[in-house]
Amino acid sequence: MRSPQVHSWAIPEREYARQEARRGRRHAYQSLDPARTALLVVDLVPFFYEGNATCFAITPNVCLLADALRGAGGAVAWIVPGDPGPTAWAQEFRGEKVAEMFRRSGGTGPIEGRLGPGLEAREGDILVEKTATSSLFPGSSTLDDQLRERGIETVVVTGTLTEVCVAGTARDAATLGYRTILVADATAGRDDESHNATLTTIYRTFGDVRSTDDVLELVAAGVLS
Repeated sequence: MRSPQVHSWAIPEREYARQEARRGRRHAYQSLDPARTALLVVDLVPFFYEGNATCFAITPNVCLLADALRGAGGAVAWIVPGDPGPTAWAQEFRGEKVAEMFRRSGGTGPIEGRLGPGLEAREGDILVEKTATSSLFPGSSTLDDQLRERGIETVVVTGTLTEVCVAGTARDAATLGYRTILVADATAGRDDESHNATLTTIYRTFGDVRSTDDVLELVAAGVLS
C-alpha cells in the first residue's frame, strides 16, 4: 500500500491554453452560489480505504469542503455503492468472485454508518446508494431527484476512484446540465498517472478541475456576494 498522500496532480498547459483560447478564461466557473451547490462524495467507504491509502489523504479536504458548504447553506451528498444483486454482465466481465466482492463493497446498514474513517454525515445531508458506476446514471440512484428538489445548479465532485465512479458521476452531471467541478486533491485514483489523465479529460470536455483551496475561495466569495 502506498503511503497516504494526495496525488501529485496537474493539467497540461496545452489544455489550459486550449480553453483560454476558446472561452477567454482558464476556468469555466469563476463563481458559484453556495446555496445552489452540492458536494458529492463518491464511494468513500471502508472497502476502498483498505485498498487505496490516498483515500486517507484526501479525507481532510473532503471534510473541509463539507463544512464550508454546509456553513454557506449548500448541500452535502454522501454516495455509497449499493447492492444491485448478481448480474450476468458482472459475472461474465469480472468473474464470479470479483463480481461478488464489488457487489458487497458498500457494506450494509444505514448509509451514515458505512462511510470511511474520518467522515461523518450530519443532519440535513443527502444519503444515497447507487447501483451503477455513475451515481447520476438514470435509474441508478435518487441523487438527481434530490438535487433538483433542492435547486442545485453546481456540483463539486470528490471521492474515489477518480477514473471510475468519480469520472462517471462527473460526466453524467455535465450531461444533465449541472455546472460540474471536480476537486483534484479531494479525489483518489489508482496512481498519479491515471488520476491526471482523468482530470485532463474532465477539464477538456465535461467540467472544471479545481483544488480544494480554489473551491473554498469560491464558496467564501459566494457568501459575500
